[in-house]
Amino acid sequence: MKLEQARIDFAELQKRICAFNHANAILHWDGETVAPPDTAQNRAQATEIINQELFLLKSGEETVELLNYLNEERDMLSVRERRALDYMLRDVTRKSQIPTDEYARHEKLLVEAQYAWHTAVEENNFDLLKDKLGEVFQSLKRFAKYCSPDQDPYEYCMDDHEEGLTIATCDNMFGAVKSNIVPLLHKIKEKPQLDDSPVKGDFSKESQESLAYYIMELLGLNMNKVSLATSEHPFTTFLGSHFDERIATRYSRQDYAFSLYTIINQVGHVLYDMGQDDNLAYTVLDGVTCKSLQEAQGRFYENVIGRSRPFIELIYPDLRDIFPNPVERYTPEDIYRAVNRVEPGFIRMDADELTFNLHVLVRYELEKAIMHDEITVNDLRDAWREKYKEYLDIDVKDDVNGILQDIHWSFGAVGYFPAYVLGNFYSAQLADKMSEAIDIGECISEGDFAIINMWNKLHVWKHGGLYNSNYIMEKHVGVAFDSQTYIKYLTDKYTELYNL
Repeated sequence: MKLEQARIDFAELQKRICAFNHANAILHWDGETVAPPDTAQNRAQATEIINQELFLLKSGEETVELLNYLNEERDMLSVRERRALDYMLRDVTRKSQIPTDEYARHEKLLVEAQYAWHTAVEENNFDLLKDKLGEVFQSLKRFAKYCSPDQDPYEYCMDDHEEGLTIATCDNMFGAVKSNIVPLLHKIKEKPQLDDSPVKGDFSKESQESLAYYIMELLGLNMNKVSLATSEHPFTTFLGSHFDERIATRYSRQDYAFSLYTIINQVGHVLYDMGQDDNLAYTVLDGVTCKSLQEAQGRFYENVIGRSRPFIELIYPDLRDIFPNPVERYTPEDIYRAVNRVEPGFIRMDADELTFNLHVLVRYELEKAIMHDEITVNDLRDAWREKYKEYLDIDVKDDVNGILQDIHWSFGAVGYFPAYVLGNFYSAQLADKMSEAIDIGECISEGDFAIINMWNKLHVWKHGGLYNSNYIMEKHVGVAFDSQTYIKYLTDKYTELYNL
């Protein structure tokens, strides 16, 4: 085998993988947005076959031979090729340990579990999901044992989403959440509550959709490459490459702030995806592998920008035009205070900036306990309610407002939740570092998001999957992870808002 031909073959292999991923993404997008309710089994059949082929493509004999040859010649490869090679070798090493038929059954199981989740939500009955969810957890435990028998099975799952993330890091991070955010919440609860009537009312889907498109364009999305739909669980995905992005949101008839901040968060994700260097397209590095930085961008745009005074003042005229009742009765300051109200609630997606971290803390502790065989899926409902009482001091009465609110476990994303809070910590560090170079508040006031976006592109977005999160933060942003920047950001903000 000659190196020149091997490099060509490697590029073609990655394009084929991207094509299969495109097909899977289309099926997922369709299933979560516009597919008729009784078509899950049809998609499951297609998904099983597609993933059998994808599995063989990634870990077949010819692929392994190609990857091993390139690894021997790695000094002759570019940085991008070496990273893609390492990424695929890591994937092959793992997947080669999993029987092909079992991997395909797992992918089919995930489609069935997602359908069971939707059914359980409709019936408000966790028991309708429990068996499938138990199968998902057991399947992941077997995969961990096949692929990395000496590694903690939960850490194996986390590493699958966030390269290098450890239980020790997460325990330290969530320790900071418990020791700082829980006491801060207690102080806030002793103060008079902020008025949220400026964002409450009766708002049509059409008016909220109008606001969504305004926000997407304001923050700098290329609307020729992005579409918008609705789903039970908001999400963002790319189809085949970062040239085709899809946003799915959900509208709350009674609260326009819910969809406003859902959209802003998703815009942050899309900006990150689409800001990758185009030479990463159709490689295995396209599509962010740094999940915590992906979440950091969502939270940076949602909270640091979107919940700031300058941003509310900027969009106030448009809010008043779209929702004259009630907005015209209130000032921008009233709305700013309303969208920063802290109130413990049942739903993570509805959570304010402060208590969001406690919602994720609950999920982290529960999924870690299941992966460690400390509890079973049968214990989840009661364990969930106990932890919500402990951390948020609320009583969960039903499944829809409790254990059924997230779809993540049903599609196998065990170990993903910590990336949300790690992203929160990173978002504050990004803002702190960015402020050394540009006046963020002035940019927001002038509606000049191009400057903010360019800083993010140069320091974070363009790298895509070339490096892991720690490397990007330390080498390209210029900060090492710490918990105090985010804790100080929250403490300062809410001390002023609630006069603590």
